[in-house]
Amino acid sequence: MAVLVVAGVAFVAARLQHFAGIEISGPVRVVDGDSLAIGNRRLRLLGIDAPELRQRCQRDGADYECGVEAASHLRALIGGEPVTCKGEGLDRYGRNLVRCMAGTTDLNEMMVRSGHAIAFGDYRLAETAARLEKAGLWAGEFQPPKQWRAVHGGLSEDIHAGLSAVTAFLRRLFGV
Repeated sequence: MAVLVVAGVAFVAARLQHFAGIEISGPVRVVDGDSLAIGNRRLRLLGIDAPELRQRCQRDGADYECGVEAASHLRALIGGEPVTCKGEGLDRYGRNLVRCMAGTTDLNEMMVRSGHAIAFGDYRLAETAARLEKAGLWAGEFQPPKQWRAVHGGLSEDIHAGLSAVTAFLRRLFGV
C-alpha cells in the first residue's frame, strides 16, 4: 500500500511539474482583468488580482465599473501583439498560472503598474508606483478583489463551480 501511495504522489508531482514551465501562446481572449483564454484553456495571470467583471469602485464621487475597465485595459495592453505565457503551475480551478508577454510588454506587471490590478504576492514595486501616482484603482476607493469575492461570490467567470472544479483539475492533471 505504501508503494502505491508513493507512486501516486510521484505521478501527481510529475504531472504538476509538467504544467510548470510550459510555454503557452496563441490568439487570446480576455476573460477579465487577470484571466485569459486560449481556445478552451483558461489562464490566470500570476502575482496579480484584478477587480471582477461585476465589481464596481468609486472615483471622483461616482461609481464606475472597475472590473470592466480592468478587462478593457488588459485588452488594450495586448493590442494586436502575439501573447506568450510561461506556466508556473495550476490554480485550484485547473487554470494555468502564468506570466505573459504581449510583444515586449509584461502584462502581469503592467496591469499592476497601471493601477488596474493589485499585487498579489508579486509586483510590489509596481503597486507602490501606481499608488504614489494615484493610477487606476488608486485614484479612488475600492474593495480589494479578494474581499469583494468573499462578499459577492467566487469567480465571476466561474465555469468550474462545485465538484466540477475537482473534475477540471483532475482532467488537466491526467491529460484527459
